[in-house]
Amino acid sequence: MHMAIQIGGSLLVLAGFALAQWGVLDLKSKRYLVLNTVGSAVLAVDAVIGQQWGFLLLEGVWAIVSGISLIAVLSGRTPRAAH
Repeated sequence: MHMAIQIGGSLLVLAGFALAQWGVLDLKSKRYLVLNTVGSAVLAVDAVIGQQWGFLLLEGVWAIVSGISLIAVLSGRTPRAAH
């Protein structure tokens, strides 16, 4: 079961990344941000359970950044873009 959770979370993040790279999803779309937020949050929780602190740092920050962007999009604000 543990491995299935890791694979599921990874597939969500990778699906968002691949679809964005192929031009199917916009980086600021709700779908992309949901895939990243949920996938990285699942992996962050798994990292806590497994006491994998480096992995927790990566996935925790990924989930927080994606979540903040998702909240911005859902509230009608556009996340900032890098210039």
